[in-house]
Amino acid sequence: MKGFARACVLAASILALADVARAEVRVGVVAPITGQAAIAGQYIKNGVELAIKQYAPKGVLTLNGKDVPLKIIFEDNENKPEITANAFRKLIDQDEVCAIVGPDASTVALAGTPIAQSAEIPTITTFATNVKVTQVGNYIFRACFIDPFQGKVMAKYAYENMKTRKAAILYNNGNDFSKGLTESFTKEYQALGGAIVIVEAYGGADIRDFNAQLNNIKASDAEALYMPNEYYVTGLQMNQARRAGIKLPLIGGDGWDTPDIVEVAAGAEEGASYTAAFSHEATTPEAKAFVKAYNDAYGQNPNSNAVLAYEATAIVFKAIEAAGTTDGPKIRDAIAATKLSLPSGVIQFDADRNPQKAAVILQFQKGASRYVTTVQP
Repeated sequence: MKGFARACVLAASILALADVARAEVRVGVVAPITGQAAIAGQYIKNGVELAIKQYAPKGVLTLNGKDVPLKIIFEDNENKPEITANAFRKLIDQDEVCAIVGPDASTVALAGTPIAQSAEIPTITTFATNVKVTQVGNYIFRACFIDPFQGKVMAKYAYENMKTRKAAILYNNGNDFSKGLTESFTKEYQALGGAIVIVEAYGGADIRDFNAQLNNIKASDAEALYMPNEYYVTGLQMNQARRAGIKLPLIGGDGWDTPDIVEVAAGAEEGASYTAAFSHEATTPEAKAFVKAYNDAYGQNPNSNAVLAYEATAIVFKAIEAAGTTDGPKIRDAIAATKLSLPSGVIQFDADRNPQKAAVILQFQKGASRYVTTVQP
């Protein structure tokens, strides 16, 4: 019996030493590194890497006074729900991460976050604006505002600033992001006294010809065209709208926030306005420092994908250090208690784990996005 006891003690000691030897903080990042949303994925990757440089420059996080190696594990979800679910399972079951950053789209976030919730792994989605995302459970947070807010912001801008009274909508009825913005814009625009005179839908991410819908919109008496769609089709929609003879002002959501739209739209984007999480022309000290650091590192201005990935990563790092552990429930509590001054403003979470933050209106002018105004929640 004594020999057995000594063996148990020895085995426990060996396991403890092994745990110390491989002790590290593992954080997963789920983003579209390849596929049609790969441009967004590159901005996300840049934002995460910049957060590492600024919040963990030595490659460690400090837990209870001890520096613990940090390991970031990127998983490519190709912006597809089934791949996203597999990425979450791998990060949780095989890589044993203590937190996850991403993904950045509502439809794919809704495929992955239930897995994290079940495993009690805190997750901060970057750009998943659909209200259903954080309703998955108390371990799911987001770095962005929600669709009801940004839809309301653009409806008010179209009605009060642009003085329109009749709007048309072209949206993707197979996409949670597009549907959510359509619903919130419609509700607010009508509440203000405006009318939605025509709604045209298409289904799926692979549609490239929108002429049938646009011809119907042209025949209406709309005064503005709302297109709350992903960036990889918006440039085509703008171009086809102008070629169809539609001269209406074009308005949209934060899915437009990338210079790639300018390349595809080829001038058709001029004057189009949209809601976004951040403007590189913001003047707060945190925003100016972030834009400079991003430009120094990547030779371009950051977009909303980049800043939200940066902020989500920073929040996770600070929460892990505040918790002093890689225990999921304790990190969750630390995220919920977050109050940080970040590029897009002071971040605090409400009871539904949504940040209370402003939206900006940007407008394409001479091939670039320019700041118009800020709208507080």
